Amino acid sequence: MALPPLRPAGLPDPQPLRKVLGPGVIAAGVGLASGEFVLWPYISANVGLVFLWAAVVGVVAQYFLNMEIERYTLATGETALAGFSRLWRHWGLIFALMAVLANIWPGWATSSATVLTYAVGGGDIAVIAVIELLLIGAALTLSPVIYRTVEATQFIKVGAVIVFLVIAVFLAITGDAYRGLGEAVTSIGQVPAQLGAALVLGAMAFAGAGGGQNLVQSNWIRDKNMGMGARIPRLVSPVTGEDQAAPATGYVFEPDEANMARWRGWWRVANIEQLVSFVAITIFTIFLMSMLAYSTVFGADTASNVTFLKTEGEVLNQRLSWFGTFFWSIGALSLFAASMGICDYVGRMVADIVKTVYLPGSTRWTESRVYTLVVWFIVLFGITMITVGFDQPITLLVISASVGGIMMFLYSALLAIINRKLIPEQIRIRGYRLVIVLLVFAFFGYFSVLTLIDQVGKLF
Repeated sequence: MALPPLRPAGLPDPQPLRKVLGPGVIAAGVGLASGEFVLWPYISANVGLVFLWAAVVGVVAQYFLNMEIERYTLATGETALAGFSRLWRHWGLIFALMAVLANIWPGWATSSATVLTYAVGGGDIAVIAVIELLLIGAALTLSPVIYRTVEATQFIKVGAVIVFLVIAVFLAITGDAYRGLGEAVTSIGQVPAQLGAALVLGAMAFAGAGGGQNLVQSNWIRDKNMGMGARIPRLVSPVTGEDQAAPATGYVFEPDEANMARWRGWWRVANIEQLVSFVAITIFTIFLMSMLAYSTVFGADTASNVTFLKTEGEVLNQRLSWFGTFFWSIGALSLFAASMGICDYVGRMVADIVKTVYLPGSTRWTESRVYTLVVWFIVLFGITMITVGFDQPITLLVISASVGGIMMFLYSALLAIINRKLIPEQIRIRGYRLVIVLLVFAFFGYFSVLTLIDQVGKLF
């Protein structure tokens, strides 16, 4: 059954930046682990800062993708996944399943547990990771308005990371690291030979949000009551919140003078919110975390897996007795919060598409109940993987990031289509934004093909 037509409604009045700040911070906060704390410092510890130019390219590309995701939701109240499903019913489900495949692995929880053992001087990594996953499941299940819990967690995390990095600028980052930034500028377009295609694709995809996480900007701005999203029910706990069974199909506004004035206000504040939160925070943290890794463990023999973080902290402790422990504590918090954000966004993607497309008439299976089921499935699957010993953080994160890059290749084209076909002509994507989205499509397509060839070649 096709989705029902978009219903006519007026566009709500735009809100000031202080009232809508949050979705970009969540996107940056969730990324402040997989990419900023692990993958990019891991690359810098092994090849130096010559590849940092690619981080800027990745973040800028994601900014434009995020804004096209937000364009559709601001205009309709529907998620981008629902928009994809208007083109072909099963597109949304395909992306939801890819998000599950990319993020079901407990790489963030095991990384958090590993770094926590560095901070406290020992402990059972598997037991700590299992406890963290159970805490995440409970928090996301019992929060009356789930978005508020996720937003508050990411704000705390981002604040702690920024405090750490400001101190690191004065106490830990060396002059060699600042000089190394020159290599990042002179090496634009070059890819170090020792980086495999999967790692390059993953690093570019995880320079910021990455993969399915970008798509969930739709859900987060909707729960922030931005644009037409204010007309859609928020995702709440089926235990402690006021659950609603209605599917989240959207609206369309008449492009008259009043609605167009409101649209220009929403579009302006949404772009600013992404620039001052997602883009600024992400570039700041990638560069400083990478420079910190370069200042401490570049060229060290231990920089072959996530244990480079242990060496990095030990070097910091040698320079200032408490700073390495502070580094590990921030890292454990960052990776834990990332794990929570990932469980949340995968649950949102699956629940939104299952309820909206496949179970619109069900009063039993509300979006909140489907969300809770998915969150606990991810938690229990992660516990199972940890129990059987499949817990190598770098491997798990590269798998996740590579799948995320392939997702970005596919949905960048679909974003251009839905924002050319399904919303009023006056607000459709055009000009340089359309060109950039198509270039992103070509870029991630190229590296997706290289990654698939590389991985298939390893099988023979």
